[in-house]
Amino acid sequence: MSPDDEATPLRIVVVDDHPIWRSALIRDLEAAQLVVVGEADTVAKAINVVQATRPDVVLLDLQLSDGSGVEVARAIGESTHVLVLSASGEADDVLAAVKAGATGYLTKSASAAELLDAVRRTSRGEAVFTPALAGLMLGEYRRLANHKEEKRPLLTERETEVLRLVAKGLTSKQIANRLVVSHRTVENHVQATLRKLQLHNRVELARYAMTQGFDDAAE
Repeated sequence: MSPDDEATPLRIVVVDDHPIWRSALIRDLEAAQLVVVGEADTVAKAINVVQATRPDVVLLDLQLSDGSGVEVARAIGESTHVLVLSASGEADDVLAAVKAGATGYLTKSASAAELLDAVRRTSRGEAVFTPALAGLMLGEYRRLANHKEEKRPLLTERETEVLRLVAKGLTSKQIANRLVVSHRTVENHVQATLRKLQLHNRVELARYAMTQGFDDAAE
């Protein structure tokens, strides 16, 4: 199922260790015509449910009874999109989640409308953060970028071109079409760039590219 197909409801897994909160989330999601295909309250259960159901989005709390939601995000990898919904807005928690592969991060103070919008945007691969958290992320990446400025390895011309398009929000498929190369070639360039810049995933890469002005580069 493609998240872009509006006729097909998004499939969601909800991971939270508070039964009442989890039930309330499921009611809100189902009331919006989304399909909850699984739920879990522990790291182990969450990983098993996600692997079994292959949802479009995992709605993930960080505080679980047997560990951290960061472990879930790391185990899932890029097999599905992860939206963290946590009571914590601390910088360390946000950065840990993003480094583990989370696509977005909301605090539990978000409204139902904000949550539903974030779920839909996350399903499309967008990096979703509240304004305060987005500012925190950009500030941290600027700090890290400045810290690494002198040590930063040179990218090839093609890697730089791919990075510019990543910063503009294009998917690997769209970049491949734009550059008239294969999807695999684009992914190889992305992985090489991640290694050179010592980043962990495409969300970090996009944030890095934006803070460095790649999204403002001329076409």
